[in-house]
Amino acid sequence: MNSPADADTGTDAGTDAGTGADADEPRWLNDDEQRTWLAYVQASMLLEDHLDRQLQRDAGMPHVYYGLLVKLSWAPRHSMRMTELAEAAKITRSRLSHAISRMEKDGWVRREDCPSDKRGQNAVLTEKGFGVLKETAPGHVHAVRSAIFDRLTAEQIAQFGDVCRIIADGLQPEGADLPWLR
Repeated sequence: MNSPADADTGTDAGTDAGTGADADEPRWLNDDEQRTWLAYVQASMLLEDHLDRQLQRDAGMPHVYYGLLVKLSWAPRHSMRMTELAEAAKITRSRLSHAISRMEKDGWVRREDCPSDKRGQNAVLTEKGFGVLKETAPGHVHAVRSAIFDRLTAEQIAQFGDVCRIIADGLQPEGADLPWLR
């Protein structure tokens, strides 16, 4: 990001390493980086809103709930330990607990005690939840495809996947304060 002092002018106050900049001075984004960052922020916010609106309209659920149902549908016996589900969904345990409680009320999931750990619980996808997922999936895939994949070439899709994996991997180093650990 440009320095706060230059925010109104859009000029680049940053200096690159090796130009004599003070070691305590932030490495401000250059103009190209700033444009890329802002494009990413806008695209990610608009995409999340687009997917949330589609899922609310079609199934009365936010995008995060749909993602949880998908992850449970892929799991053996449609069951996952809550801690593993939080990690797979990249959300806090508190947010997961709230989401599972809401989906339990709708009859889409149920909680079961974990047989291998008396302190743990499993989230289990119910038949009703699987049915909602099957009904909702075609509209969701259409929303994802029209928002992303229909706009990109095959080469751009491969690059986009590579870039997203690099970013995600870099944000999950050993010992990091990750959402599912909170």
